[in-house]
Amino acid sequence: GAGKSTLTRLIPRLYDPDQGVVRLGGVDLRTVRLASVRARVGVVTQEVQLFNASLRDNLTLFDDTLPDGQISAVLVSLGLESWLAGLPEGLNTVLSSGGGLSAGEAQMLACARIFLMNPDVVILDEASSRLDPVTERLVHEALRRLLAGRTGIIVAHRLATLAFADEILVLEGGMVQEHGSRRALEAD
Repeated sequence: GAGKSTLTRLIPRLYDPDQGVVRLGGVDLRTVRLASVRARVGVVTQEVQLFNASLRDNLTLFDDTLPDGQISAVLVSLGLESWLAGLPEGLNTVLSSGGGLSAGEAQMLACARIFLMNPDVVILDEASSRLDPVTERLVHEALRRLLAGRTGIIVAHRLATLAFADEILVLEGGMVQEHGSRRALEAD
């Protein structure tokens, strides 16, 4: 009821506001082609959608133009080289839309998708809420790298996830209740 999920859906234009304007870089997002907005905004949620398709297709969202070397390099950079090497057909291994991966593996694949997409804005919507502490640390390292040099919008209840934030907005009832640097809010 605070408005966090609504915010994460308005920015990539999953829907447009009935009132007011959503701007990125001062530009009303409704004036920009939908495909252009979505190419520049990446989203990682707690529920990773997988397709009954190859690992390659799941990572690239069926974009045949991304070379295998680039895909593999992203997986290696995320520490997934041994996991990839253990797959029976490597990037051609078919993943099941119904499961087969741990929550942590699915989150790491979601991070890999965003690295391959290379957006300007990354939205993390409770991206580590379902993870055990060990897996959460691995995912947090991937998220830290993912946010480097990008604008990040992080929706989180766990304080550890907020370690990535320079500034924090506390929402309640659709309104900003507090705003400030992470350090200032932690001290308060």
